[in-house]
Amino acid sequence: MIKLVFTIRRREGMTRDEFQRYWRNEHARLVERHAEVLRIRRYVQTHARDTDADGALAVSRGSEPGHYDGVAELWWDSVEDLLEASSSEEGQVAANALLDDERRFIDLPSSPIWLGEENVVIDRP
Repeated sequence: MIKLVFTIRRREGMTRDEFQRYWRNEHARLVERHAEVLRIRRYVQTHARDTDADGALAVSRGSEPGHYDGVAELWWDSVEDLLEASSSEEGQVAANALLDDERRFIDLPSSPIWLGEENVVIDRP
């Protein structure tokens, strides 16, 4: 399995609540509509939460709390499967629809995206 990881920052002018509501409701439905054409096996959204622990975690690592608003994870059977699906005419239409929608709520230049493979270390039921 191959996984796309998308560390997301919201567009300037959006509150975190507005961002998360749009991402959870509108964009998620769009991904669902195009999942079969794009051969997406799994899609998970992780929404950032503001907690009392954020500051302590950030200080211990020298990072900036609240820098990202969430993480999207999408799985495919292989890189080849991802490339094949997204290079078809239908796949290109679907991928462009998703990208156009992402521009509405994501600060794309500030949101790193990359492919990787999972190395499961602990997997408790």
